[in-house]
Amino acid sequence: MTILIVIIGISFLIFIHELGHFFVAKKLGLLVEEFGFGFPPRLFSKKIGETVYSFNLLPFGGFVRIYGEEQSKKSEEHPNVPNQRIFYSQPAWKRTLIIVAGVFMNFIIGWLLMSAVFFTGTPQAVLVSDVLPGSAAEAAEIFPQDQVLGFESAGEFVEFINQNRGKEVNLNLLRNGEELTIRVTPSQNEQAALGVAVADAGIPKHSLPASLWEGLKSAVFIIGAIFAAFANLLWGLLTQGQVLVDFVGPIGIFGVANQAGALGFLYLVQLIALISLNLTVINILPFPALDGGRLFFIFLEKIKGSPLSQNFERSANTIGFLLLIFLMIAITVRDVARLF
Repeated sequence: MTILIVIIGISFLIFIHELGHFFVAKKLGLLVEEFGFGFPPRLFSKKIGETVYSFNLLPFGGFVRIYGEEQSKKSEEHPNVPNQRIFYSQPAWKRTLIIVAGVFMNFIIGWLLMSAVFFTGTPQAVLVSDVLPGSAAEAAEIFPQDQVLGFESAGEFVEFINQNRGKEVNLNLLRNGEELTIRVTPSQNEQAALGVAVADAGIPKHSLPASLWEGLKSAVFIIGAIFAAFANLLWGLLTQGQVLVDFVGPIGIFGVANQAGALGFLYLVQLIALISLNLTVINILPFPALDGGRLFFIFLEKIKGSPLSQNFERSANTIGFLLLIFLMIAITVRDVARLF
């Protein structure tokens, strides 16, 4: 059920992204040829006005076709469309608005979902964030992301452990929705008696204005952290020729989703918000085949003083797409290998 919720959530985020492109293109008067829910093959469609609205077999997101995105001359299907309704004939600022609209929608959704979490509040919990090698916790098979039950705060848990150094204690843990009882003896001699780092999880309820403000601050902070993570990813690829150990792909996301689902529905909402903000960052990166790459081409066009050649843009986008597929396959293979 958790995996299904995440799949539906990701599909919704992609759909909303494309809806942003669609809405702004329509408002600016461009000819939108098709707006599709899901990806082909097409199941059925209906033409309303000049736009075809299609429902497709693969229910993952959607797409929008704006006339003139991929061609430099008018087609036989629309021979009389004026230049002011063709994408490639638009001034740079209009094309920029259309491209940025999808990224903006993902940011808005991420912000609102984070605000909803602050408005609702999440249960307080104590989570294991790290386990030291060779520690009593490692020997007892306590793992990161385990939830420690029976304590209201991380400080209360630490105090309990320190009071029971050298004594065997029972710890009740929640792992992937299953309650476990672990017997462990905190060390008398080590500074870290148990060898775990714990953190308080959970968010108290906020008023609506405070929720929107806290959600906005969190969204901006998360985006900054994601940019930093991508910088580290790029640095790792350039200096080590490999993907960072803690970087996860689609398979890894489902593993994280299972952990979040075990904590409760609101933690899943937080995860969907994080994915939406990830999409914001990914799509704005100046890389061919992404929205950020299209923005970069517009930037080069303004410097050059004339449009870039269609062949150059097509070739760059193809190469960029292949590189993204290669990177995604590499990350997915590593995520699968982690399962065994």
